[in-house]
Amino acid sequence: MGERVEEQRVGGTGRERLVLVSRVGCHLCEQGREVVREVAERTGTAWAEVDVDADPDLLRRFSDRVPVVLVDGAERDFGRLDGQRLQDALAGRRWWRRRGRGAGGGAG
Repeated sequence: MGERVEEQRVGGTGRERLVLVSRVGCHLCEQGREVVREVAERTGTAWAEVDVDADPDLLRRFSDRVPVVLVDGAERDFGRLDGQRLQDALAGRRWWRRRGRGAGGGAG
């Protein structure tokens, strides 16, 4: 995680802070798209979606982990995307510090 990826911008203008790497027919990708859309609208952040299967490099890097969300070109989350973690990443907070952790708390 945290590897910078520039190739993901093939589907957008190159100015998007958020990029969703997804796949057609992927139910987690459909759910992730809604999470990204909601966070982008709430924060006023530009975003784009790219198809992992349309780019050999993206396919090699992310095929078994879609959906993947990139913030400023760096991977920040994958699988079941979490809106609060995504918003924290946009705000510059470390993505791995999940809410609800601590004594008796799990990932939240």
